Amino acid sequence: MAYDFACPDWVARLERGAPPMADLPLDRIAADRAVGIFNNLRLPDVAGFPLMADACGDWFRDLVSAAFGSADPVTAERAVGEIFCLVPKKNSKTTNAAGLGLTALLENKTPNAQMLIIGPTKDIAENCFNQAVGMINADPVDPDTGRQYLVDRFHVVDNDLTITDRITGAELAVKTFSKNVITGAIPILTIIEELHVLGTNPNAAKVLAQIRGGMITRPDCLLLFITTQSDEPPAGVFRAELIYARRVRDGEIKGGNMLPCLYEFPEAMQLDKAKPYLDPKVWRMVLPNLGRSITLPRLARLYQKAVDTSPDDEIIWASQHLNIQVGMGKHAEGWIGADYWMQSARPLSLDEILETSDVVTIGVDGGGLDDLFGVGVIGRHRETRAYQAWGRAWVHPVALDRRKDINTRLQDFVADGDLVICDNPTADVDEIAALCKRISDLGLLPEKHGIGLDPYGVVSLIDALSEVHIEGEVLTAVGQGTRLSPSVWGAERKLSDGTMIHADQPLMNWCVGNAKSEQRGNAVLITKAASGKAKIDPLIGIFNAFHLMARNPEAAGGSASPWDDPNFSMT
Repeated sequence: MAYDFACPDWVARLERGAPPMADLPLDRIAADRAVGIFNNLRLPDVAGFPLMADACGDWFRDLVSAAFGSADPVTAERAVGEIFCLVPKKNSKTTNAAGLGLTALLENKTPNAQMLIIGPTKDIAENCFNQAVGMINADPVDPDTGRQYLVDRFHVVDNDLTITDRITGAELAVKTFSKNVITGAIPILTIIEELHVLGTNPNAAKVLAQIRGGMITRPDCLLLFITTQSDEPPAGVFRAELIYARRVRDGEIKGGNMLPCLYEFPEAMQLDKAKPYLDPKVWRMVLPNLGRSITLPRLARLYQKAVDTSPDDEIIWASQHLNIQVGMGKHAEGWIGADYWMQSARPLSLDEILETSDVVTIGVDGGGLDDLFGVGVIGRHRETRAYQAWGRAWVHPVALDRRKDINTRLQDFVADGDLVICDNPTADVDEIAALCKRISDLGLLPEKHGIGLDPYGVVSLIDALSEVHIEGEVLTAVGQGTRLSPSVWGAERKLSDGTMIHADQPLMNWCVGNAKSEQRGNAVLITKAASGKAKIDPLIGIFNAFHLMARNPEAAGGSASPWDDPNFSMT
């Protein structure tokens, strides 16, 4: 039986304190039995060892119900084969994961079954193991026999971080993430904690593919992700899984077996520059364990400390404690335009920009083989005169090899189509020249000052442009550094008043988040947030294009668009 996991009223559910996930037609007997086992486990690190029935919020019991109540009684196939839970820190993720693992062992009927709880780091894995062992040791002594049921049933091996059921032979192993984490038999349960930490791990996608590939042969397998939001823009497998879970929740993807449970504020609320999510009155929406493992006064103190420390600390606090997605890096010393960037996003393509513009300027920011080669295109809308921006970058394989710290993130941009990996030494300049020629052939470039070039690192591009007969006064050297100040300030203003929009490209969003502004006398200098790691090249391309568009040019082909000609064809 296929379930419908769409939850269109997820915001309303959060507002009334209900889990933000679909109501499912579960086997209540099986679900309640598993919840009963989970409830009778004890919290090991609190005085008195309170029952999980009291220490855990109802939200996680709903996940336990879904995990164990969706199996077909005949085939054992789970309608809920995967769960993706996004929940802020201090909501007992690790403890709850340990409890679910023990519940699975106690529920299991399969001889010698394998189960895994995978932590992204050694500390997280060991902490989860210690919580599971603590729950076993906290099991009360039977007054009649003087024995502890869980202690007698489970064999614990501390060195290997494993717990074995003496009755079924099933094993729960707690491991640190690595390429070799999956060996031998396919686990019937895999819990992956803090997936966001694995976002930049180049092996993560392969391991997940291996886990999912094995699950095909076992209809009773369950994969559970339980993670906090990242303190950097989501990347790699975390970004991919988060996007997929949101699309399932929003009803865009149907027919799968993933149940999303995402404790996050709606996007509009996260992007509102007034930051309404910082009002403690709304924090309850995303804190399902509030009043147990975390309280509002304690959380408010942590927030105030972050505010008093630095803007960066405030951003990190919001990402970890409220699941605010870092996308624009609104640092105090960050580019002011970043505060207005996301509100200026539109679902635009380059073709749409060219079709609706009366004139186009192009900006180029060159670089070496171990850097990005960035291009920015700005088209002026023929009716509204709004600036419409689009960017792209090129990268050589040597840069991917040398920039391993951002390799996974760059691969995401390649998949988006915003970053191109060069397959030969001149692929970047050849393709940029072809792009410029295409726009020139449409009659959209000005006769003079149509292509703005960073004076450094563009010699090869000038040669490539000459090959396609683009040369002379249409090419302009644009001063860099503080000489770009008018473009930086101008873009800030036009973004803030709505007269500059952009194509909402993840690559450009990342570059904008990386941009820092430094005051140099009466001028401003846009620099990288971290040398070598954070890239801003296509953003500089946008500034170069802005510099030329601010001259209020007219297209060489006249003010009429070629699309107005019924005989015009792109082919």
